[in-house]
Amino acid sequence: MEKEKISENIEKLRNELEYHNYRYYVLDDPVVTDQEYDHLLRELARLEAENPEFADPNSPTQRVGAEPLDVFRTVPHTVPMLSLQNAMTEEEVRDFHKRVIKALATADVEYVMEVKIDGLAVELVYIDGLFSLGSTRGDGYIGEDITQNLRTIRSIPIRLRSEDIPIPARLEVRGEVYMGKKEFLALNAQREITGEPLFANPRNAAAGSIRQLDPRITAQRKLNVFCYAMGRVTGVEFSTHMDFLQHLQKWGFRVNPLVKLCRSIDEVIAQYRQVRSMRENMPYEIDGTVIKVNRTDYQSDLGTVSRSPRWAIAYKFEAHEERTTVEDIVVSVGRTGALTPVAFLKPVTVGGVEVSRATLHNEDEIARKDIRVGDCVIVTRAGDVIPEVIRVVDPKRPGRREPFTMPPNCPACGEPVVRPPGEAIRRCVNISCPAQIKGTIEHFASKRAMDIDGLGTKLVEQLVDRGIIRDVSDLYFLKKETLATMERMADKSAQNIIDAIEASKKRPFSRFIFALGIRQVGEHISGLLAERFSSIEELMSADTDTLIAIPEIGPEAANSITAFFGDPGNHGTIERILSAGVELEYEQKGGEQLGGLTFVFTGTLSSMSRDQAKVVVEQLGAKTASSVSKKVDYVVAGEEAGSKLDKARQLGIKVLTEGEFLDMIEKQ
Repeated sequence: MEKEKISENIEKLRNELEYHNYRYYVLDDPVVTDQEYDHLLRELARLEAENPEFADPNSPTQRVGAEPLDVFRTVPHTVPMLSLQNAMTEEEVRDFHKRVIKALATADVEYVMEVKIDGLAVELVYIDGLFSLGSTRGDGYIGEDITQNLRTIRSIPIRLRSEDIPIPARLEVRGEVYMGKKEFLALNAQREITGEPLFANPRNAAAGSIRQLDPRITAQRKLNVFCYAMGRVTGVEFSTHMDFLQHLQKWGFRVNPLVKLCRSIDEVIAQYRQVRSMRENMPYEIDGTVIKVNRTDYQSDLGTVSRSPRWAIAYKFEAHEERTTVEDIVVSVGRTGALTPVAFLKPVTVGGVEVSRATLHNEDEIARKDIRVGDCVIVTRAGDVIPEVIRVVDPKRPGRREPFTMPPNCPACGEPVVRPPGEAIRRCVNISCPAQIKGTIEHFASKRAMDIDGLGTKLVEQLVDRGIIRDVSDLYFLKKETLATMERMADKSAQNIIDAIEASKKRPFSRFIFALGIRQVGEHISGLLAERFSSIEELMSADTDTLIAIPEIGPEAANSITAFFGDPGNHGTIERILSAGVELEYEQKGGEQLGGLTFVFTGTLSSMSRDQAKVVVEQLGAKTASSVSKKVDYVVAGEEAGSKLDKARQLGIKVLTEGEFLDMIEKQ
């Protein structure tokens, strides 16, 4: 009876969580707080971990967790995912209407008007109400199996809601996965910080995110979906397309709220104009509307032509494109050292926004489009956000203009730039580069690096803007008297920072490597390098082959490391840091008491911070990880531990309380 009660509790929690997912992600009308939802999810994960016999792959706890794939397998569509013919003018839409009423021999035709989301088309297959397969459109006949990635999108139901309507034995639903404008800008901002290539527009970001072989990466991208079409449906019939959309909502699918039933072609035109007027203020990218004959028997009668249905058409918006002149091309240097060519344009209004500059991405893109100073070009706003030059109007050019070439030296500091093999971007690797110095100093002083408490953004800006600090080594030569002259800096605050700088002179080798801000070298790779090399001098002289021989370090990271230490300016900065009395702690590298073990910390520890706990185990020879996998030996769980604790229980990994962890390290 006890097991029966546990089973009932588990099922009750699953249903409750699915209901809250529906309220939050589909209706945008949550009835519980995030904390209440998280509490329910943790309770379900605990019960499932303690009672594995009740495991269910469709549980709300199983959204993310599949192992990375080596390759996507292909799957056929039972009903082809056809493309739509386009209409660009009102006249073409009225011609479509004339063809429809002529073929049907009646003028009594209703249309459903939908917005055309600029994303990635997908198909979702449900068997007996459970999500069983998800795929891309592919060529319309065969797509790629991306089921595990689609499961991470919270607005896609794992099981259908009944809502007093029958659930089909088989239901194939088509929809569009997309990334919102705000989420797109946030993702690109993060990628700029980490030195990764930026996505050109929200559609590319969505497509790149949904086709990740590792579903955990997809889960980190804030993707969403709107559903709008059916494939094969068994067990339920629909007399109209609007009836189908209403069923979708009741089953738990997200349907765009701007869907409208139009009883005449004039209503269609009016709705198009209404949607077009809303385009700029919408939170996601749309590139038009879709017009569909509402009655499904009429759709069957009209059939298809080539690879497009006769009963639907896309009424596209005019492109946000304008003609202007490239007045100059200037190379800017980003916070990560990336050199980006920017076109300075004769100001022009594009989609209601004045544009005077546009990104040219990189030198390969400039060469492909053959953009030169003085050219007449077409400019657009990619994703209605980022200005971009599409093409040159007259590539023959009546006047002689020289092709653009990227500078061999950094425009900001004059140091030679590098272009790593296989990459399209040139970079300045000089950590003293003025264009990068503020971000470099903040990273160097951050808690997980050299941990110089009190050295925040505003103080760094003052120190750099006044010329007091030109590179990170200058931190170790600061005087209290100098700091006391900064805005909002009292005598005691200045002394506290001096004390923090002094304390940072003794840090583990791995944290110093991380503090240098070498591209593609995070905490984990910093730890691997600290284990392999016995001194900073040995690391600085290592070649690419030596680095690649270290497990988990690939060619890109190795090239980035050698480029960084190959820069004479970086050598000078490191030597000056060491001359200031910074003593790197090489001695293990920390003993071997916990050698070979990997720890993950989650929740809040009362005796120390998680960062301090990581240092403790690393000094004892262990490794730390940021996520839970089968390679982890121990998960240390503090107060309010979250999903990492749930994952550890699912995988059967040993979980330590804070007390058990302290007992372990005291015995070493």
